[in-house]
Amino acid sequence: MKQQTIAVAMSGGVDSSTVAAMLRADGNDVIGLTMQLWNQRRLEGREGMPESVQGRCCSLDDVYDARRVAETIGIPYYVVNHEERFEREVVRPFVEDYLSGRTPIPCSLCNNHLKFDQLLIVARQIGADTLATGHYARVEFDEARERWLLKRPTDLAKDQTYFLFGLTQEQLSRTIFPLGGMTKPEVRDLARKLGLALAEKPDSQEICFVPGGDYKRFLDAYLAEQGEALPDTSGELVTSSGHVVGEHSGIHNFTVGQRKGLGVATGSPLYVIQIQGDTRQVVVGSNEELYIRTLHARRVNLIAVDEIAEPMRVTVKIRHRHEGAPAMLERCDEDGLRVTFDEPQRAVTPGQAAVFYDGDVVVGGGWIS
Repeated sequence: MKQQTIAVAMSGGVDSSTVAAMLRADGNDVIGLTMQLWNQRRLEGREGMPESVQGRCCSLDDVYDARRVAETIGIPYYVVNHEERFEREVVRPFVEDYLSGRTPIPCSLCNNHLKFDQLLIVARQIGADTLATGHYARVEFDEARERWLLKRPTDLAKDQTYFLFGLTQEQLSRTIFPLGGMTKPEVRDLARKLGLALAEKPDSQEICFVPGGDYKRFLDAYLAEQGEALPDTSGELVTSSGHVVGEHSGIHNFTVGQRKGLGVATGSPLYVIQIQGDTRQVVVGSNEELYIRTLHARRVNLIAVDEIAEPMRVTVKIRHRHEGAPAMLERCDEDGLRVTFDEPQRAVTPGQAAVFYDGDVVVGGGWIS
């Protein structure tokens, strides 16, 4: 790669730190950028909120670590504050989705609507046309299609393309993923060779604004801080045939596929198979009833193709850890695509993403409605 000015999105983790160090070692002019998105101490002291949680991304400790790496490798470093927009475009939709009976993915919202959008703007403002991140993915230009392609990485165990399905052609044209051809052990080994003190730092696991991963307590604490009462979303537990078997305290307490905490004793296990936000009913049933063959995806972004004019064979992932299943993809209306799986899939969940693949190439993706 020819030497150039590159802005690196530095999260304070080993991956993005290694990207910054390796690009600098290659002779590029590198500028470090960190987005300040959420005040980690904001809800401290409120009921159910732990005072300190390890393993969350985008914490103040991560900002400190990113700054230390920038000083070590000798690059300019800036923190860009987008807390207000993050709350408006990620946190509030997260809260509203749960209260409506959907199960959101805040990391996809953040990547698709905030991080790449804003960091590319800042990168251009400071004289860098290219943005590099520590995501495990690959991007390349396909001459035959005349399109930029998003592709799965070498290390499939670290594949993050599921969270990047919303990237546009313009964004992909200005983004590089230097770790796309490496494995995680190779990245840590390179971090050691480059003298990075955080080479052994564990990967972040928690959603940055949900301490301890307890989203129910977060909803309570956040709404209390906003001076808002938790809305009454209580209702009935019903079977798929409409038979009422109990009551529940709120649809936000459930997600499709859930078995525990239903508060209903029957002779056989029951699972949440559907959440009806309009009637506030939680539909429960057997494990077999969790399997469906068809889903609809809305707000679709296509990457590898300009349009789905004819039915297309793809592999579809319905959650990050889903292996993907063969399916037929076809247009059903102006805003949506219909996915018909060859074999029924378990616990298809509204609010999650459906991402379409053609081999290693990301065809596109949308939100399960």
